[in-house]
Amino acid sequence: MNADREAASVQVEPPVGRRPGSAGPGGAGPGPGLDEARALELLRRAGVGRVVYTVGALPAVLPVRFRLDPLGGVLLSTVPGSELARAVDGAVIAFEADEVDGADGTGWCVTVLGRAEVRRPSPASGARAEIRIAPELVVGRHLAPDAV
Repeated sequence: MNADREAASVQVEPPVGRRPGSAGPGGAGPGPGLDEARALELLRRAGVGRVVYTVGALPAVLPVRFRLDPLGGVLLSTVPGSELARAVDGAVIAFEADEVDGADGTGWCVTVLGRAEVRRPSPASGARAEIRIAPELVVGRHLAPDAV
């Protein structure tokens, strides 16, 4: 019953990605949707998000700092040769960030789905590797107040 109440408190917005006709995660729901520009604007405000990928066919979720490039790509920084860099290079992965009010549960959630590309620095530079998630689908949702 608690799961039913939680599901009812989330207003699922229609996907706003780059693949017309795709239902996207969560499907479509009532009310006006977040357009891609608004979803990316909210995403720019968040400092930390979660990258979702697979390791040995099992799901992995890692909190990370990120930034967006001018085209809406999600940019992550990691140590060259890290498990994350090895696992995501060339794979379709998900990235999610949100802002939720702990008192009433209101807020927003944005998910970006796309193919990851790892850009490795030269070994001599000692620089960090950069991972770019090219946005293929962007889904934004408003979280409604929790109904008791």
